[in-house]
Amino acid sequence: MDLTPFKLDIDELIHEFSESKSTTLADMKRIWLSRKFSFIYEARPTTNVTFFMQSLYAHSIGHMLSKDSLSQRLGGLYCLYCLYETQPFKPPFRIYLSLGELQRLKHLVVDAKEEKIMVVPALVKRMLDKNVFLFGFVDINEGSVSERVKEINNLQNARMQVAYNKLLTNTRIEQFLHMDLGMELDQKVLKKMSTEYAAAKELAIKEAEKKVDVENIKHITENKNLIGDVVEKMAEDWNAQKEVFYEKTGFNRRQNEGEKQVMVYEEEQQDDDFGEELEHLLC
Repeated sequence: MDLTPFKLDIDELIHEFSESKSTTLADMKRIWLSRKFSFIYEARPTTNVTFFMQSLYAHSIGHMLSKDSLSQRLGGLYCLYCLYETQPFKPPFRIYLSLGELQRLKHLVVDAKEEKIMVVPALVKRMLDKNVFLFGFVDINEGSVSERVKEINNLQNARMQVAYNKLLTNTRIEQFLHMDLGMELDQKVLKKMSTEYAAAKELAIKEAEKKVDVENIKHITENKNLIGDVVEKMAEDWNAQKEVFYEKTGFNRRQNEGEKQVMVYEEEQQDDDFGEELEHLLC
C-alpha cells in the first residue's frame, strides 16, 4: 500500500503551519479548513484501514516528536488530533503511542508551558480523558507500522479476553454458560420416571379394556413424546448452542481461575502505571 501521497499532504500541512510561526490549535484548524484537509479520507483504502490510520498517525507523531522547531512539533500534535477527530470510522481508531513516545510528548508539553502556550496541556489532557491513545512498546524508530498494528491487535485481543473474564466472573451468565442442563433437570431420573409412567399407563389401559370400552381413551397411550425424551433433547440443544457460542467468541469453556486472576491483575496494574505516568505528564 503506497501512502506516500497522504504523507506528503501531511508534510505540506505542517510546513505551512510552521512557516507562519503558528503555535495554536486555532491556527491549525484555520489552515486545515482552508486546505479542505478532511478530504484526505476520501481516497482512503477499503482494506487494511487499521494500517492506513496508524500510518497517518505515525507520520504526524514523527513531526510531533522531531527535533525541529516548536512550531513544527506543535503542528504534528495538532495534526494528529485533527486526524483523530475527523476520521470517518465508528468507533474511531485510537492512536498507538509507545511509552517512549509518551515521555517525549511530556517534553513537548513542558516546552509549550514554558512558552505560555497553555492550549497544549489542555489539549493533551482532553485527548487522555477521551481515551484517544492506545499505549504500547514499539517506537516509530524501532519498528514498522506493521509491527505497531500487530501489537495493537495483540493489545485488543488481551483487553477483549480481560473484558470477557470480568463480564462473566461471578455472574448469572457464567453460571448459565457452564451449567449442565441435563444435571440441573435430573435428566436421568426424569427419563426413568417418564418411561415407567408410560409403561404403567399402557398396562392400565390394557387391563381396563378387558372389562370396559376404552376406545375413547386409547389415544393417551399413543403419544410417544415422553417428558424424559423432551428434556434430553433440550439438554442436547443447550449444549449445541453453547458450542456455537464458544466457537464464535473463541473462548474456552472454562479458563483456569489462576489465569483469570493474573490477567485481571496485569490489566489493572498496567492501568495504574499509566495513570501515574499521565499525572506526571500534566503537572
